[in-house]
Amino acid sequence: MAEIPTFRDLSIERYGNVFVLTMQRPPENRLNSLYCQEMIRAYRTVERILGSGSEGAVITRGSDAKFWCTGLELDELDSNPFANTDGFYPLIHTILDFRFPTIALLTGHTFGGACPLALAHDYRVMNSRRGFISMPPVNLGLHFDGIGSLPRLKLRPQVARKMLLEAHKWTGQEALEDGIVDVVAAPEEMLNVALKIGEKWAPKAKMGVYALLRQELWGDATKKFQRISYVHGRTTSEPAKAKI
Repeated sequence: MAEIPTFRDLSIERYGNVFVLTMQRPPENRLNSLYCQEMIRAYRTVERILGSGSEGAVITRGSDAKFWCTGLELDELDSNPFANTDGFYPLIHTILDFRFPTIALLTGHTFGGACPLALAHDYRVMNSRRGFISMPPVNLGLHFDGIGSLPRLKLRPQVARKMLLEAHKWTGQEALEDGIVDVVAAPEEMLNVALKIGEKWAPKAKMGVYALLRQELWGDATKKFQRISYVHGRTTSEPAKAKI
């Protein structure tokens, strides 16, 4: 069995052919360019370990019951205008193009850029007792090409509107009712619920067409994130006018 390397502020555990990636970047798993690249390295490591023609799945979870991820480290853009194009956008593209089923285990609050990160996964499990999910770019004056692609493709029009244009804040139960998440579970049960989902759908990757078929559903979003990844010759986003 291949050895799992170590990562900075991130760990990987293996349960058969289901891998659990745990974000451990204090205090709220905020995403900067280096951390996004570390997460990409973790996903590529899982691909390498599993190899082609294999069963497998990946779960991405937070390290505690309060936060899953509170989005982008917006201050980084003050010193690095290419932070998102070198980090966040490629991370979303990596997940959308991943060869195996993916599950976002939303252990707690899921804010801002964490919403497209969660929506990029195939399945979402949310804490039934604690945490909100909210995407507030309209309140922050923030925009990038393709910011609405995942809500538009994966959610009902009225729900996508609530997310992108109204910055609505959902509890776990409300998110389940609106179809944003697939299941809610108590904190002590969440990992087992996510593992069962991973074990159930891991075999679907074996024929090697899982990612290709995913593109038939969400390919427009994949292309949008690909077009703004690793771009330095033009502006790809409107920096936030307010910060949280």
